[in-house]
Amino acid sequence: MPENEYKLCNLCARECGVDRNTTVGFCRMGSDIYLSYYSLHKWEEPPISGEKGSGTIFFAGCSLGCTFCQNKDISRGRNGKPVTEKELSDIMLELQRAGAHNINFVTPTHYSPSVKKAILISRERGLRLPTVYNTGSYDSLSALQNLDGAIDIYLPDLKFYMSDTAKKYALAPDYPGVAKRAIAEMIRQVGEPAFDEKGIMKKGVIARILLLPGHVAEAKLILKYLYDTYGDKIYISLMNQYTPMQGMPAPLNRKVTREEYRQLVDYALRLGVTNAFVQEFGTASESFIPPFKDGISGI
Repeated sequence: MPENEYKLCNLCARECGVDRNTTVGFCRMGSDIYLSYYSLHKWEEPPISGEKGSGTIFFAGCSLGCTFCQNKDISRGRNGKPVTEKELSDIMLELQRAGAHNINFVTPTHYSPSVKKAILISRERGLRLPTVYNTGSYDSLSALQNLDGAIDIYLPDLKFYMSDTAKKYALAPDYPGVAKRAIAEMIRQVGEPAFDEKGIMKKGVIARILLLPGHVAEAKLILKYLYDTYGDKIYISLMNQYTPMQGMPAPLNRKVTREEYRQLVDYALRLGVTNAFVQEFGTASESFIPPFKDGISGI
């Protein structure tokens, strides 16, 4: 375990500065890697999932902690089992043998030093797959810079455009600026998208916009920012899969409507966005939430 990176932890923009070798940060995790689930996942964007699936590895804990998180069983506690970097490498190679198109680290920010070390170990042991960093984008710049060369594909969310929204739903009023800087660093590292002969992404950035019910206007601002800033240097994923968890206040207590999603997609067309992914309507379902328990395999 790279203890020094966790001794004065500033891996996310919370900058807790705590010694996670002896206590926990905002992410609720110490320095031990807690793995909740891994599987061949077929519900990512087409060039990530392909036909066989993305080799997803879900970690426990989260530095952002959105109130509406559909993965709250793992993001807010230790629902999983501790693994070493060597064991994480074993899992990566197992996913490769199972036919995964890539290795997809889900919510890895608070474990990024260990993730990097496991990637390097795996490459020495024969890992040939692209690596995917699937993040809420509340990463510190220094943590992302440390990953340069280890990550091939970045899959960041741009969750909020307004500070008030970020404060209301994630206690992170600085999120918009942090996420914009993080995405800029990701693009600097991996450059423009590249694909293999089967259309599977080899490198690049896919920025995700999860449309929240009642928040079409803010999603449009996010979309315009991304397209105005990066154009065709990235892909943009417009997601309608918001799943309301029990106890959510209005308007988060319902799914996104067809009309709300149509407005966002139509706006993308008016802007001239071409490098984009859209979802069929009706993708919001708790059946898409993996059965997080004790680091089990879904292979």
